[in-house]
Amino acid sequence: MATLDLRERSLRTELAGLDALESMVAPRPSLHSRVWSAVWPKCLAAGIAVLLWQIVVWSHFRPDYVIPGPAKVFPRLYDDFGTIMDAVGITMWRAVQGFALAILIGTAVGALVAHNRVLRSGFGSLVTGLMTMPSVAWVPLAIGIFQLSDATIRFVVVIGAAPSIANGLISGIDNIQPVIRRAGRVLGAHGWSAFRHVTLPAALPAFVGGLKQGWAFAWRSLLAAELIALIPGKLGIGQLMENDRQFTDYTGVICIMIVILIIGIVVDEAIFGNANRWIRRRYGLIDDAAGA
Repeated sequence: MATLDLRERSLRTELAGLDALESMVAPRPSLHSRVWSAVWPKCLAAGIAVLLWQIVVWSHFRPDYVIPGPAKVFPRLYDDFGTIMDAVGITMWRAVQGFALAILIGTAVGALVAHNRVLRSGFGSLVTGLMTMPSVAWVPLAIGIFQLSDATIRFVVVIGAAPSIANGLISGIDNIQPVIRRAGRVLGAHGWSAFRHVTLPAALPAFVGGLKQGWAFAWRSLLAAELIALIPGKLGIGQLMENDRQFTDYTGVICIMIVILIIGIVVDEAIFGNANRWIRRRYGLIDDAAGA
């Protein structure tokens, strides 16, 4: 009995210590604090960028009709907001279609190449080569195949994004620890089940990195294709910018450039930033108590 009482007191002491440690953990910051901490650095960076832009204008490096200042660009952006948003809708629909198709193709190619030595030997370097090839080089061929249509732009987006997505998945699969694969086989995971429940979750961090890089390539490819392939009646923001350039309207050109930059930042933060934080938290790489 004395031994049991001693063990019970020891257990209570240890539990009390754990309770004390938990009580010392700082509460998670409020939603307002987290939003503010995420927004103010971006606002500061934007303010510095606008200031540098204005300094360049003040330096008279080029005439103000070539490099107009914020005082000209922002009112023009407000006046043309409706027209620009119509073009953004067309461009984003093309981006969604092309990137979704790139995900399907890139994931399939990456999974096949990563699991087959013959395919890896034959196509592994080809995938990397396609990733390094400028997407704009595909535009003339795409126009020849699909004429001036949305299919031309989708083709360029897919060929620009799919290799990066495939490479991300291949890299993630290559870096899976063998013990994870063995554990999956012991638990009965084979074939598609092993890929779905073992391989893909283990490769997820690198795969999401590939998706993020693939989106960057897709976005750049899309705008390059829109600048060259002018489709009548379907003016995206790239085509709108090219029209402004042809009329030497650099105020309009800079307005479109600002919109392109904002879209890139919003997509990166809202989709890939949140996905990255979720993965890091899921894998225990974020210390919520430390506010990381």
